Amino acid sequence: MATTIDEALEMLHHTGPDLRGGNSNHAPMVAETLLTLGRPDAVIPWIEGYQSRFQDHPPLRHPISPTDWREALGDDQRSADWVAFFDRALAEAPWQSVLRDWVPPLVPGLMAAATHGLIRTGHAVRSLAVRVTPPRLHELAEGLGNWAATYQVLPGKPSGDQHRYPPAEAVRQVKRVHGPDFDPRGSIVQQIKGLDEVPEFGDVVTLVDTSGDLSRFISELTATFAGIYLANPTGLIAFVHAVTAPSALRLIAPYLAEADARLAARYAWQACAGIYAWYATTPAPAPGTFTPPTEDIETLIDRAVAARGAHSIKFTEACLREHALNPQPVYLIAARDVATRVGPI
Repeated sequence: MATTIDEALEMLHHTGPDLRGGNSNHAPMVAETLLTLGRPDAVIPWIEGYQSRFQDHPPLRHPISPTDWREALGDDQRSADWVAFFDRALAEAPWQSVLRDWVPPLVPGLMAAATHGLIRTGHAVRSLAVRVTPPRLHELAEGLGNWAATYQVLPGKPSGDQHRYPPAEAVRQVKRVHGPDFDPRGSIVQQIKGLDEVPEFGDVVTLVDTSGDLSRFISELTATFAGIYLANPTGLIAFVHAVTAPSALRLIAPYLAEADARLAARYAWQACAGIYAWYATTPAPAPGTFTPPTEDIETLIDRAVAARGAHSIKFTEACLREHALNPQPVYLIAARDVATRVGPI
């Protein structure tokens, strides 16, 4: 892994956070995911097949100061400045300290780039946990920088008066905005801004209980949204993110203070619930309604790799990782489904 991921990140060093057409650049995340899935030979060919979509890294504008960084938060024209800011931070302190210090101010804007800031940061952290190298440190700067530059807040803030529902129960109390004729075309970032006009969504962040076992909470959240992904005929990419984002938080949480990790989990729930409120045209299915597929794990991995889709590869790995911790069949069914319904996107 050490040589191959560093080679991949060096190949991608010049690429920007977005692709031609505006979608997020998934290549660093997919490279790390393929290695985690045990498919190192697929990494370089996948990047080479993706490279026509790359854009150059945006230029620097002016440095972000450690004392007045808030004015640059959410300014996507300053993405290169944010990456440079985190490159400097990572040169001055261990990556674990940078993560512990900077995730808390970023989590209220966890919806950043349709949650890609969090997801890319999670993949970078998993790679650094294996070995610290300059390309991997820079990739963490890219993830955190993208998160800061695209910081997006949803309506509602956690309060002292929290409800105490598990995710599967809480999601049934989230009002769906659209009916079955909803056309979900357009970017998730732009679509989700519509929640600013839905006053009742502001209470959603208070619905869940994150006071218990945090790993179990993340398991319940990802299982719930794997089922929601399967139940809905449209908005599939958005629902993919509602599994991969909280699963990425699982990779980051061990490096955070306990209170910060629990707050991050609440904001992860808020982002997932926002996706449900805006995109779901079908209610959440009841837990325990799924039966295991016949395919084995290696076959599911092969299907995802063959489909070549960034989302199908990342979603499959997240589902398999969540299934290993919480062996519910919904994860395997969703992993089997994504290669066909989402495919090469």
